[in-house]
Amino acid sequence: MTLLVGETHRRSSVHSYVHRYETDTSRPTFGSACRDLAKRALLPATLWWLVMVGLGLLIVGPLRDLPAETGVNRWFEARRTAGLSSLTLVLSDFGQTQFVIAVCLLVVAVFWWRTRQWWLAVVPLIAIGLQAVLFFTSSLLVGRERPDVPLLDDSPPTTAFPSGHTSASAALYVMLALLCQRITRPWLRWGLTVACLLVPVAVATARLYRGMHHPTDVLVGLVNGVVCALLAWWYLRRDA
Repeated sequence: MTLLVGETHRRSSVHSYVHRYETDTSRPTFGSACRDLAKRALLPATLWWLVMVGLGLLIVGPLRDLPAETGVNRWFEARRTAGLSSLTLVLSDFGQTQFVIAVCLLVVAVFWWRTRQWWLAVVPLIAIGLQAVLFFTSSLLVGRERPDVPLLDDSPPTTAFPSGHTSASAALYVMLALLCQRITRPWLRWGLTVACLLVPVAVATARLYRGMHHPTDVLVGLVNGVVCALLAWWYLRRDA
């Protein structure tokens, strides 16, 4: 009986977390939203940033840039074809800064128009903004070199760790997956949710194929994007 009650409570908590802005439409004050943003998103994000920077400095320092990852980079290089190069160029663009910002602003505008809930509409902006600051500052501090393979893209001003394309795509598409839970038709809701969650994985694979990142770069980028998306979704306190 105790296990059953615990499982029921867990499922209820998950449901409340995912549908928080749908089941509670009460209007917060601007001040309370800012305080919740600082406490529930910015502070945890700072702690995660310290972990991420620590991991990066460990990789480029005592771990000597993880030489075992060179084999993975060479494996992708050996399988390059004209067709795959064209495909990965398109997939990589799904995590490009301009594309992510454009989609984010479109989502914000649509949800503001449809719900009139500014506190919901700004959630994608929080997710994208958080991951961008964390990615950019950690990249500058860690300063990891690109893989020692021919690069298929021009190197951006940032360094390899973590992957900015992967981080941005994870933050955006995990957020879209959460927003998709409002869709009433189950087949459409689950289809779009799975598609959204697969996009960051495709972007990460494309960045590895194109020689722009090491495996740990895209892995940490994925985690960074997911963490920022979940923190943004959690930022506003919803009291029972």
